Amino acid sequence: MTTRPVRRTRLVAAVLALAVAALAAATGAPATADEKSPAAPTQRAAYATIEGTGSTWSELIVKQWISDVDANGIKVVYTGGGSSKGRKDFAQNTTDFAISEIPYQGSDEKGQADTSNGRDYRYLPLVAGGTAFTYQLKVGNKLVKNLRLSGETLAKIFTNKITSWSDPAITKDNGGRTFPDKKIVPVVRSDGSGTTAQFTAWLDKAYPSIWRSFSGRAGLTSYYPKKGQTMIAQSGSDQVMNTVSGFAGDGSIGYVEYSYPLDKGYPVVKVLNKGGYYVEPTQYNTAVALTRAKINNNKSDPTKYLTQILDGVYSNPDPRAYPISSYSYMIIPTAKDDKRMTTAKRQSIADFVYYSLCAGQTKAGPFGYSPLPVNLVTAGFQQIAELKKADPKVNLTNRDVKSCNNPTFDGKNPSKNVLAEKAPFPPACDKATSAPCGSDTGKNNPNGGGKSDPTAPTGGADPTGGPDPSATADPGGTTDPGGTASPPPGTSNVPGAEVPGAGEAVPGSEVPGAGDEAVYANATTVDDRPLDSKTFAYAAVLLLAALVLLPGLITARARRRGGR
Repeated sequence: MTTRPVRRTRLVAAVLALAVAALAAATGAPATADEKSPAAPTQRAAYATIEGTGSTWSELIVKQWISDVDANGIKVVYTGGGSSKGRKDFAQNTTDFAISEIPYQGSDEKGQADTSNGRDYRYLPLVAGGTAFTYQLKVGNKLVKNLRLSGETLAKIFTNKITSWSDPAITKDNGGRTFPDKKIVPVVRSDGSGTTAQFTAWLDKAYPSIWRSFSGRAGLTSYYPKKGQTMIAQSGSDQVMNTVSGFAGDGSIGYVEYSYPLDKGYPVVKVLNKGGYYVEPTQYNTAVALTRAKINNNKSDPTKYLTQILDGVYSNPDPRAYPISSYSYMIIPTAKDDKRMTTAKRQSIADFVYYSLCAGQTKAGPFGYSPLPVNLVTAGFQQIAELKKADPKVNLTNRDVKSCNNPTFDGKNPSKNVLAEKAPFPPACDKATSAPCGSDTGKNNPNGGGKSDPTAPTGGADPTGGPDPSATADPGGTTDPGGTASPPPGTSNVPGAEVPGAGEAVPGSEVPGAGDEAVYANATTVDDRPLDSKTFAYAAVLLLAALVLLPGLITARARRRGGR
């Protein structure tokens, strides 16, 4: 009586086993390079999940990159919490990497150690962007969207020297337009924050007397000194953004990376630059500003190598430059005996970073960041190479900066900053001597390339003040008729260590890695795994065949048995 069920069970098991075996064979096949993908790895990389904490300034784009690489088998877990937390977690060996806007400081403002605690590491440039000042200011029930403030006015607002929106300095910045006698509520960070560090570094350099009299010390701080009854402190960039944009946020102003108000559809302050224009932190204005950045190229001191020197950014005279522009670092472990590292983890870090520096940078602009220039990407490749030095099994073959899909440069002329070159000039109504643009925010000239018509203000429709996406490069480098000359030839070039954007080819001493042997990294993107689509297609067909045929086989066999 039990013969038929047993045989039927055996048949089902046999068919399922065949399908599973076929699936295992298909998915286990090594991915080999084909003629269409000569750079594809000859063997699929083995990965292990990597974990990191740190910057909320960088968090939005980092999480997008994590989502992008997940389909390729690279598993990354990232939690914000602030740059200070990221550096501390890395030092305590509780994470595999950290992201921070500033390097280790030796000791923090509270006298506590801010070092790697002996853990070997390297700084790796990751993403650039602008620190924005988002606000909620209503006249009647209408949100003001074209607010302009000078750096000095901002400094006084965040040090409690200007406390009302009707202050004469704000009226002057806005071409004589007055705002209600409404209390200003500065919203700052309560946690150890790289955003705070970047903001206060700018305050200390640009307005030292204002900042130091308020903070009681010179230099930057990661912990903003909350003083006064009106100031509100919140943890994380998202909470700052939510506080400003909230129901009770009227009159408030806070500092966050530009991606947060862009994502929220909220206005940001146009900040007066040294070129005499009020500008927003778009990807173009940030790219232009960073042409005056310098980086520490002293490889003998890894604690300082690749750290940013932004004095030239703050004072960049280009009328397109956003003055509070900077970039963040990824901190990666480089010791051979790092107790958290394995070959698989190092491979995950290497391939995740490669994607982030190259194809991932194409998403920086839409997210409110700015793609890294070629000198920082090249330096990043050099830092990835440290992973292979620690473990020769890490695969970094068949990749170089010329094949890197980064919108700031192209493989034919890597020393040319494409993004900065095509950055449009601000409209004439954003000039300091003009009234604010329209009733909304100003709009950069859609023709791009440095052309601007001072007689025809183009303010109006774009609530973010961003450039028209159709902006094209003007190789002619024309002069701004508004009285401000275009930057001298070459200012769109990659910044060097000595004179950024000097108009000459960037010598090897100025661009990390130039003149040295090419540094490679191997990406494991979908395009680089040509067998993936075929493999899973075959597996799907086999499983489908099993599902379709199996019931029929069982039924037919049962009928034959029943007819006996």
